[in-house]
Amino acid sequence: MEPTFWGPFLAGIALGIFGVILVFVLRPRKKVTQPKPQNVVMQGVNEILEVLGPSALIVNGTNYVVRATTAAIALGLVDGRTLVHKRLSTLAVKARETQEVLSIEASLPTGRKDEKLFITARAKSLGDGNVLLIVDDRTESHRLDEMRKDFMANISHELKTPIGAVGLLSEAMENSLDQPELLPKLVKNIRKESKRLSSLVQDIIQLSRIQGVSRVATSNQINLVDVVKEAIDRNSWRSEKHDVTIEFESEKPRIEVIGDAEMLTVAVKNLIENAIIYSNAGATVAVVLETNDNLVEIRVKDSGIGIAKEDLTRIFERFYRVDQSRSRETGGTGLGLSIVKHAALTHHGDVQLFSKPGIGSTFTLRLPAVDKKVLKLTKRKADLG
Repeated sequence: MEPTFWGPFLAGIALGIFGVILVFVLRPRKKVTQPKPQNVVMQGVNEILEVLGPSALIVNGTNYVVRATTAAIALGLVDGRTLVHKRLSTLAVKARETQEVLSIEASLPTGRKDEKLFITARAKSLGDGNVLLIVDDRTESHRLDEMRKDFMANISHELKTPIGAVGLLSEAMENSLDQPELLPKLVKNIRKESKRLSSLVQDIIQLSRIQGVSRVATSNQINLVDVVKEAIDRNSWRSEKHDVTIEFESEKPRIEVIGDAEMLTVAVKNLIENAIIYSNAGATVAVVLETNDNLVEIRVKDSGIGIAKEDLTRIFERFYRVDQSRSRETGGTGLGLSIVKHAALTHHGDVQLFSKPGIGSTFTLRLPAVDKKVLKLTKRKADLG
């Protein structure tokens, strides 16, 4: 071949080889993927679990905890990487096997005496052996349900007595029409049971109202001197009837708190009423209003029969009476001190009790004093709309 032929021929081969190399170099290469480790949970799951609200956690195929919210840990569901409760482990296994959403209600031990954790738990398989568990703490709800049941049972029992008595007395009146001398006594007893029934219904309404208020309006600034005076006035007929003197002393002519005036008046009235009922004729009930650091204290002191040590922890329970016969005789419903306790809690306060049998009792209702700076700021915000 002539040189004129070989030149273009070799150049064409070189160009072809170069093109093949260029295509090989520039073409997209497939990424080499490593096998996905088993039971690896994607990033961001922790944040997702926290957003779910209740206690949530993820376990792998061996029920090893790979993710858990702070709520789940705080609730004691997890110990390190181990599920603490067998009921939850069993639920996870069943959800993994059935591939269905499963749920249970259970009471779990807490390790503390006479204390249980009441929960509702749901489980869903996520694949690769992972299971999502969502646990709702129902302990407080269960406690309230039990309190309601107990309350309703007590109400039924308490209502039966006066209603039954009125029925029997009415029947006795009907059978005594030919004996008019018996009627005044029967009428008197009917009136007594009717008053008792009315007081019970009124206290039930008061307690329901107080328990229905989660917090008081921050703009309600009231003078406790007026509250105590009104509470004393409502007990004036009772103090005269029992021959008991009420003495009131206030540190200042005006001591203010943020609160519900009527609710606090009822609470103080109940404390004074309780002191009168358990005092002997001729005794004095002392009511003192004063400030103590950031607290306002209303002390009601009597020199009555006092309260035994074993009764002190139960005195604020609904329908609990220290002296059953005396309380019923004086028309007590057993709800008065429970109303005081709930009124105090609603106002972010508390009730303290000191008592000794034969010496008397002192109840102290403690409430937060008005914070002038916070009050001014609240008023300024209200003015700005």
